[in-house]
Amino acid sequence: MFNVILNVVKNIVIAAGYATRLGELTKNFPKPLLQIGDSTILGRMLDDIDRIDEIDEHIIITNHRFAPIFEEWAAKQAYVKPVTIVDDGTSTNETRLGAVCDLLFAMEKLSLDDDLLVVAADNILMFSFQEFVDFARQKDSSCIMCHEQPSIERLQRTGVVVLDANNRVLNMEEKPQVPKSTWAVPPFYIYLKKDLDLVRHSVENGCGKDAPGNLAHYMVDNTVMHAWPMSAGRFDIGSLDSYEEAKKLFG
Repeated sequence: MFNVILNVVKNIVIAAGYATRLGELTKNFPKPLLQIGDSTILGRMLDDIDRIDEIDEHIIITNHRFAPIFEEWAAKQAYVKPVTIVDDGTSTNETRLGAVCDLLFAMEKLSLDDDLLVVAADNILMFSFQEFVDFARQKDSSCIMCHEQPSIERLQRTGVVVLDANNRVLNMEEKPQVPKSTWAVPPFYIYLKKDLDLVRHSVENGCGKDAPGNLAHYMVDNTVMHAWPMSAGRFDIGSLDSYEEAKKLFG
């Protein structure tokens, strides 16, 4: 038994992007709701997260163009935990708020003051988020995920962390030309209630707005963060080719 009990956790799904790399497929339709077999990219993720006892709500932050589509989708779901759709008011890729500002928008609009599980909506996972929540419970700190990435070229396109023997994050760099480790950071985070004041004031204190990794980097520099090494793989759907591959693998 762990001594530390995680409080109620809100699941925040960042889904306000316009997925321009998928062309016509997502011109007027959100990438997270693309079909994979008899479900969707997002549906597969929420099927897992909905089973976590600590989670009490799914909050999906999206843009004004896609909000009605998410609302229609949510009305047809039968998750145990309620689904809330938040419209960030933007309608074009050029006027998007960015992932960090979308998170802050949802936090302010809904007056959130609980532990947060923050996830990108365009991945298929081969593990359960329950493991990540359990890790945060054990460490009693805000947390990121990490995984071994042997490719220097890929490390140069993502966040990279240096860890100590207890998985505390000692250093994080975004897209380093000379990576200091092979630990890459995917877009999944837990921010504990005790650190939310840092999150709320992150952008005004110099945190980048666009990529969710910008916030993780800022938090590493300002509080104790631990990194959970993923127990299995993930499939990132970032292009038409990867979507077609995902349909073959998981559909």
